[in-house]
Amino acid sequence: MAVAFWILAVVSVAAGIAVFVVDSMARATFALLASLLAVGLAFLLIDLEYLGVLIILMMVMEMLVMAVFMIMYMMNPAGLMPMKMVHNHRAAMIISAAVFVLLVAGIFLTSWPPRGGEPPADPTHQLGLAVMGPKMLVMMVIGVAILATMISTVVLATHRGRYARYGDDLERKRPLDPGEES
Repeated sequence: MAVAFWILAVVSVAAGIAVFVVDSMARATFALLASLLAVGLAFLLIDLEYLGVLIILMMVMEMLVMAVFMIMYMMNPAGLMPMKMVHNHRAAMIISAAVFVLLVAGIFLTSWPPRGGEPPADPTHQLGLAVMGPKMLVMMVIGVAILATMISTVVLATHRGRYARYGDDLERKRPLDPGEES
C-alpha cells in the first residue's frame, strides 16, 4: 500500500508539472485530470473513501465541462494547436520562484504548536462534522434536490418522452428503435 501511495504521489506531481509544460490547452486539461485522479486514488488508499470518491467525481466532471467549453470557445480546434501558455515568461518565473521561497521559509521558520490528543477513529466523519456541523442534514437534502433537478433537466431536454417509441396512443406492439423513423 505504501508503494502504491508513493507511485500515485509521483504521478500526481509529474502530471501537475505537465500542466505547465505542455503546449496546448487540451493536453493541460488532461494532465490536470490525471494529477487530480492520482490525488483522489491516494485519498482512497489512506482510507478516506468519501473524500477520494468526491475528488474523483468532481474533477472528472469539472475537466469534462472545461473540455467542452474549450472546444466551443477556443480559436483553435479542440485546443490542440500549440500555443504559448504563459505571457511574460521571465517575470512569471521570478515571481513564482520568490513566492515558493517565501512559502518554504514560512514553513521552516514558523514555530508550530505540538500536536495534542489522538487522531479520531473515523477522520472522514470528523471532517464532515467540522465542515458542515449542524447543517449536515440540510446539505444532504440539497444534494438530493440538485440530483433530482439534474435528472429532470435531462429528461425534459430530450425531444421525446419515455413512451414515444410506442406511438402517440401507446398502441404500437413493437417499440421503434431510437434510430428508426416513426
